[in-house]
Amino acid sequence: MPRDSKADLGRERLQAEQVRMLYHSGPTGMIAALVANLVLAVIVLHLGASSRIALYVWCAVILLTVTAHLLVARAYRRRPDKKTSWRPWAYAFVACSLVEGVTWGVSAIYLADPSAVVQQLFICLVVCAVCTASLSAFGVYLPAFYALFLTAIIPFGVFCALRGDFAHEGLAALILVYVTGMLAVSRLHNGNMMEMLRLRFENADLAAELRVQKEAAEEASLAKTRFLAAASHDLRQPVHALSLFVGALRGYRLEPEPAGLVDRIENSVSAMDGLFSALLDISRLDAGVVAPEMKIFPISDLLQILERDYTPEAETKGLTLRIRACNLWVRSDPVLLERILRNLLSNAVRYTDRGGVLLGCRRRGGLRIEIWDTGRGIEEAQAPRVFEEFFQIDNPERDRTKGLGLGLAIVRRLADLLGHKLTFASVPGRGSMFGIDVPLAEPGRAALPPMAPGVARTGIILVVDDEMAIQEGMRSLLTAWGHAVLCAGSGEEGLARLAACGARPDLIICDYRLRGEETGATVIRRLRAEHGDDIPGVLITGDTAPNRLEEAAASGLLLLHKPVANSRLRAAVTHFLLAKA
Repeated sequence: MPRDSKADLGRERLQAEQVRMLYHSGPTGMIAALVANLVLAVIVLHLGASSRIALYVWCAVILLTVTAHLLVARAYRRRPDKKTSWRPWAYAFVACSLVEGVTWGVSAIYLADPSAVVQQLFICLVVCAVCTASLSAFGVYLPAFYALFLTAIIPFGVFCALRGDFAHEGLAALILVYVTGMLAVSRLHNGNMMEMLRLRFENADLAAELRVQKEAAEEASLAKTRFLAAASHDLRQPVHALSLFVGALRGYRLEPEPAGLVDRIENSVSAMDGLFSALLDISRLDAGVVAPEMKIFPISDLLQILERDYTPEAETKGLTLRIRACNLWVRSDPVLLERILRNLLSNAVRYTDRGGVLLGCRRRGGLRIEIWDTGRGIEEAQAPRVFEEFFQIDNPERDRTKGLGLGLAIVRRLADLLGHKLTFASVPGRGSMFGIDVPLAEPGRAALPPMAPGVARTGIILVVDDEMAIQEGMRSLLTAWGHAVLCAGSGEEGLARLAACGARPDLIICDYRLRGEETGATVIRRLRAEHGDDIPGVLITGDTAPNRLEEAAASGLLLLHKPVANSRLRAAVTHFLLAKA
């Protein structure tokens, strides 16, 4: 839009708002003037008016003009198009103000006895008071104020100047001073009001622009999530198949050199699994499918686990890892809190080259768990970005062995989910501190110990996946574990395979997103309707899109994410088959 057109629109909006405020505050001033009229009439009547008829006519005219003014204000409020057609309403208000001003202007001339200077002075005083009070109501729009003020005060000033005696000439001089002062004050008042309106509109425009930018940022974030979801799904498929084939290879006796190659392949698959898992965690948290399970537990148990797991890694780097535990109990989700502390502790060890890492507890209202390191620290300019996705300070070459830069983003989301406050401080070259505040709780019963493992059991497993490579990988892996395996690419094909061999599956493992509109949840429901509702089912998905994760989680089935670690898949299979035994 051209600059001139934009400026014209700005002026139009400003003037429309002036008229709106005029009609908003104007009725109060009109009613106050009407009350002043009645009081003045009583006083003049008591002092001895020059003509009672003139006084009554004057009161009637004031009443009519104020009533007409109020009716115009009422009509204005009922019009829906007043922002665009403000000019006629401005003219109407000015016209009403002009009539009222003329009516007040003739009061000191025709109501008082011409020889009674005291009466004239008293009436002039009331008129000046009405004019002064009208500034607050009409001052936002100067034409309306001038129409009332000048016509109300100037006639008496002219009358005084033409009388020729010293008293009236002095009064005329005072009126001139008053008019000059009021005009200056009115311009100042109006300027302040206009500046206030401009600032208000600028703030409104900035807020609107901020909303647009916020919506654009949210849309960009959603687009990023959708892209990651689509790319992640497509990449997880071959990685998942590769993991299955590597697991199947483990069942064969291999020479040392091929076995070493399998080890390296498995390490690469594990690295890819770690990267995909980080992306999945972000998507699951954004989708809102992670529900915390708050429990009361001793924090010392969790800290001992962390000390056991991270001490070897710290010693390998020549670092000292110290854990200052305490015997306090807290209320949180132990799994999610452990994930937060693991991410923070892993970062501290990774980015500390010499010195050590300290994990300790402080009692500050609740319990603050702090992780201090003597690492590289973070510059103040970069500190606000430490919890952003993909932000890494010392990885400009994007070395994947250093992660994706999602650890602290996951920490922030998990802390928000749990309602725990995160704190952070850092000094470049000296180290950093990350802390999380956890609410204290009275000592209670800790979480139940895990169930004792049962005896392994084999069974008939139906695998439904539209990727042939995954079918073959699942067949090879599950067969190596001793299970009878049937593979299908859809629910219809699965029913046909089961009907052909007359078997009833002990377990259904199904990909969540199949061809067309078919999903794993609908396939499992269909197979259960045919062969029994007690058949356990497992969904496997490579999706990270929030809506997909919500749909899968709503099915109530165990949900595993590609690429599935062989140990986790085996644990799930064993669990369900033992439950049916």
